[in-house]
Amino acid sequence: MTTQPSRTWSPLALIALAIAALFLAGSVATVQAKPKQNKKPSVTKGPAGLKFYSPPKKTPKAHGKLIWARKAGGVVPLSSASSTQNVLYTSKSPLGKRVVVSGSVSIPKGKAPAGGWPVISYAHGTTGIADKCAPSRNRANGPATPYISYTDGILNSWLKAGYAIARTDYQGLGTPGVHPFLIGKAEGRSVLDIVSAARDLSPKISKRYLIAGHSQGGHAALFAAGESSTYSPSLKLRGTIAYAPASHLRLQASLLPSLTTPSSLTALASLIVRGALAVDSSINPDALLSDPVLAFYTQTDSECLSRLAESDNLGGIAPSELIRDGADTSGLFDLLDKQNPAVKTSQPILLAQGTNDTTTFPFLTDSLNGELVALGDSVDYRKYEGADHGGVIDAAAADSITFFESRLPGGR
Repeated sequence: MTTQPSRTWSPLALIALAIAALFLAGSVATVQAKPKQNKKPSVTKGPAGLKFYSPPKKTPKAHGKLIWARKAGGVVPLSSASSTQNVLYTSKSPLGKRVVVSGSVSIPKGKAPAGGWPVISYAHGTTGIADKCAPSRNRANGPATPYISYTDGILNSWLKAGYAIARTDYQGLGTPGVHPFLIGKAEGRSVLDIVSAARDLSPKISKRYLIAGHSQGGHAALFAAGESSTYSPSLKLRGTIAYAPASHLRLQASLLPSLTTPSSLTALASLIVRGALAVDSSINPDALLSDPVLAFYTQTDSECLSRLAESDNLGGIAPSELIRDGADTSGLFDLLDKQNPAVKTSQPILLAQGTNDTTTFPFLTDSLNGELVALGDSVDYRKYEGADHGGVIDAAAADSITFFESRLPGGR
């Protein structure tokens, strides 16, 4: 057996080794002891006034990215929020182009729960197509007030229950480009991308979220739910509420000749034509619409629904007079066919409809419910006796919070 000779270390070498060992030990201890911290996102403050809605020359390439934010003013802040900020963020148009969208994000009061505040992405009903109709631009007695006045109550109740509220304006509503009114992918992607943008805004926002929407927003909510798992896979959708969602647009268009009494439906139908043009340039309003309607049609780009629906505007024309005699409606009707919100989603849906609704007729929602169930969706369909189009939100308030809490408890 061969014995290895022992190694002799000089005193200086031993001192050097000891110092090195202490240094390394201290370094390892420091690294191990340093707690992991979530860095607060760096948020660019957006410019004041209407310049906020004009994006910078360079924007993030990915959808759902925050461009900038600013403290909301006017009547936009929700009273039960600790803060409400207007946001500008990226999205993707139905044609696959990068677009910017505006909206607002409200944070609950108090300490966020572990994992962050769960989110409700709320899709608003029709306010119009003109930029001034964007809810995040609204001021006291502004053009969006008639709609917003009956939704703030339920949004505040959700904040009190511990949900952050993200409210999109939709593509082209407030920001450059024409708003693709009732074009499902445009609306749905706006609803999804504001949740991602809210997470850029605050580290206290969870990736778990719910969707709710009314009227046009109910239509948007369902389209968002249908595309959520493929378009925004990093987010975790837990359920969707659709109040009186717009549906069966082609069928409704075919019924217009039978509606001979002037109503706001003429204004809504005119907005549909304008929105369709945003994604299909072959649609020709001059060839489609009657002369009485064309006399007011250009105002869809400058006035909100509250004005367009008045009797001295499009609201004074019967829906039966909307389409020009002999007009070829096939292109428009084919596009509308593709906007029916019968979508497949893996998460449950609460579908709410008022029996006295004369905007979204109950028989249309009855049919939509059957289509959703046939696709295999889990649908809780509830009808509220005596509730009209706007009233269904309050009528379904108790059922709504019960549904949300069962799917994703609030942070309270």
